[in-house]
Amino acid sequence: MTDGARAATPPVALPREAETHCPYCALQCGMVLRAEGDRVEVLPRQFPTNRGGLCQKGWTAAELLDHPERLTTPLLRDASGELRPATWDAALDRVAAGIRAVQSGHGRDAVAVFGGGGLTNEKAYALGKFARVALRTRHIDYNGRWCMSSAAAAGIRAFGVDRGLPFPLADLARADTLLLVGANPAETMPPLLRHLTDQRQRGGRLIVVDPRVTATARQADLHLQPLPGTDLAVANALLHIALTEGLVDKAYVDARTTGFEQVRRTVAGYWPAEVERLSGVPVADLEATARALAGGSAIILTARGAEQHAKGVDTVSAFVNLALALGLPGRPGSGYGCLTGQGNGQGGREHGQKSDQLPGYRKIDDPAARAHVAGVWGVDPDDLPGPGVPAYRLLDSLGTPGGPRAMLVFGSNPVVSAPRAARVTERLRGLDLLVVADFLLSETAALADVVLPVAQWAEEEGTMTNLEGRVLRRQALRRPPPGVRTDLDILAGLAARLDDGEPGTGPAGTPTTTTGTGAAAAQPAGRAARQFPTDPRVVFAELRRASAGGPADYAGITWERIERDEGVFWPCPDPDGPDAPRLFADRFPTPDGRARFHPVTHRPAAEEVCAEYPLHFTTGRVLAQYQSGTQTRRVAALRRAAPGGFVELHPDLADRLGVDEGDELVVTSRRGELRAPARLSPTIRPDTVFAPFHWGGAARANSVTNDATDPVSGMPEFKICAVRVEKA
Repeated sequence: MTDGARAATPPVALPREAETHCPYCALQCGMVLRAEGDRVEVLPRQFPTNRGGLCQKGWTAAELLDHPERLTTPLLRDASGELRPATWDAALDRVAAGIRAVQSGHGRDAVAVFGGGGLTNEKAYALGKFARVALRTRHIDYNGRWCMSSAAAAGIRAFGVDRGLPFPLADLARADTLLLVGANPAETMPPLLRHLTDQRQRGGRLIVVDPRVTATARQADLHLQPLPGTDLAVANALLHIALTEGLVDKAYVDARTTGFEQVRRTVAGYWPAEVERLSGVPVADLEATARALAGGSAIILTARGAEQHAKGVDTVSAFVNLALALGLPGRPGSGYGCLTGQGNGQGGREHGQKSDQLPGYRKIDDPAARAHVAGVWGVDPDDLPGPGVPAYRLLDSLGTPGGPRAMLVFGSNPVVSAPRAARVTERLRGLDLLVVADFLLSETAALADVVLPVAQWAEEEGTMTNLEGRVLRRQALRRPPPGVRTDLDILAGLAARLDDGEPGTGPAGTPTTTTGTGAAAAQPAGRAARQFPTDPRVVFAELRRASAGGPADYAGITWERIERDEGVFWPCPDPDGPDAPRLFADRFPTPDGRARFHPVTHRPAAEEVCAEYPLHFTTGRVLAQYQSGTQTRRVAALRRAAPGGFVELHPDLADRLGVDEGDELVVTSRRGELRAPARLSPTIRPDTVFAPFHWGGAARANSVTNDATDPVSGMPEFKICAVRVEKA
């Protein structure tokens, strides 16, 4: 794949206006992009999820397309340690040579791949395939492991399937009661509030469970403010009350579930008065919540506040148990769901980025799944590697004896987003080869040996799957700048070089050919070209075949159908058949068609407070920033709205510490420290401090967070650890 071949590709005509979706969260708000001279304008679009609304991040998303810090040429680290501009051939040749050297010396698993929940379905699929076919490594995972993995694991073991919302967002307005657990959509997904407003206008009730009085909690009819890490006990107490007051839907439990008797015995010990002592939630509020949920249609939604714990799977299971006992899943206007965070957090895990999964949400250790996917890929099932390890374990093993010695990172910034981030940073520094594909020089890219500039969302075609399981179309308005390639182009170029031929050629030295669409896409001839096409339409067609028959079946979904129907809900096995906006109406996708209860018990946080570290520390988001901040911290309007990190603490705690508003604080845990100004707020518990996680440097919240992980999902305990706070 040579630079010369790319230059010969004729330009592809693109429209001056394109219907697409916001590049940020999993709400995937519809928007229209319009080319106005050299500018790109964002216009509202009536779409079912956002109904014309956008948050500040969405309105300003196009400002990054021509940002002065945008990467437009590959960068190679030279002998002096500096990153210098290079040609694409030089960059890809260096990556391929580095991979060969590491694998020849240490085995195939010595190279790892780390993906992102913002990649399109096509790129997520190709990345998983590249790891297992071109690299033949078991070591691939992605940052979505830190987003939805606990809810995913709980959903699979209860319902037999993981789809964030098994119903459309519009169903929220039909619920008499909404229970939001660890969710703050007023700041993380503002357009979602339109559905909550509809619910309130119908006379519905909103109940929020959160240790902080967030912007969402301030709108609630009832706010339960538990000690961080005690949500599981609260859920069990709610089910205890439902049992003692006769609120359980016995007919539903008998007809549609299994395992209830063991759960009933477990929650019998969760007396509300005891849970009040443990969590701080008054008995009266627990009773009011249980009665409201049983008093009509109800929906229970969990999010990161409940899930990002070393017991996250059990915590979600406790709320699923509550939903099943009340007969909610599958009933109109009722159910359980999870508010997925990242833009393609749902699709990104369905098609192969997770260490234990193959496309279609198949298990990689299932012989039938391996045979099916291997047949689509044209490889021997025995050549596919086995399961890898979850994201944090993978990062923490880098450079250690027996661990990977090289890593390719696509669409992620673990230097800021990983727990115990200082140690992860050192692991990355110690690699023989670190390659980062991004469109801005993130904190992780700044450590790389090779940086590869990639296209942005308005410059490429593809599909995304939002929090409802609705597959959406992303349309390109413009081509990438000269010198920028798509992730699919990069994977194809590397696959060609890692094949039997010489760099820049296909197998056995055959010349490359130029095909495809987009940024002057070039595609090598021969096996690599067939296995790693660069046209997203071709990749999606292959994804459909690979997912066919799996839990997340996309076989019946086409780009044309997506555009015609405002998205298509999976599973959709038949192009001429219906899709599935609502699941569980008649049965659950389990062998016997019944949902499964799972008894779970509260246990303390992995790290409890003590004399040396007497305060609880928790993390979260702010309205104007997103994830690790690589994008949003570079948008002027968002930077003005949220210029930097801070430490939020209660005025009573500030008095005890002698702290005033704006004083620089040092928050220290057993793993590290962060420094940021104090922000006093009476809305947080006096025994808890909070910091947003969008900033690197001294204000990096994840320098402090605990790297203890859930034994089932691999989710780190981001939401609680023990700290001390001092004035700097």
